[in-house]
Amino acid sequence: MTALVWCPFPDRGSAEAAADRLLDRGLVACANIIGGMQSLFVWNGERGAADEVGVLFKTDAALLEEVVQAVAEAHPYDCPAVLGWPCTAATAGTAGWLSALTGAGRRGGPVQRSGWAAGAGD
Repeated sequence: MTALVWCPFPDRGSAEAAADRLLDRGLVACANIIGGMQSLFVWNGERGAADEVGVLFKTDAALLEEVVQAVAEAHPYDCPAVLGWPCTAATAGTAGWLSALTGAGRRGGPVQRSGWAAGAGD
């Protein structure tokens, strides 16, 4: 089964750094970086707003807790909003791709970087 982890970051640089770290460790197969997001929130009893960059990480459900923790550790905020959940529906191709990259038999070595990105697993 697959899993998703969502987290807003303060800027694209910190989002990319966290995504690179998790991809290189083989914890996630994909990180969708979504710019142009405004967050409205209450923090320490006060209303706030911030321009942020969201990241949706895709992984195997067996790694969900480890990915949530790794995102929190890679994040510049003291208390980042990191939310993870099992994904109960995915195409067979997507589920197979995620499992092949992050599933039980895959973990252990660094992931090779390539210039290929277009259409890479969504």
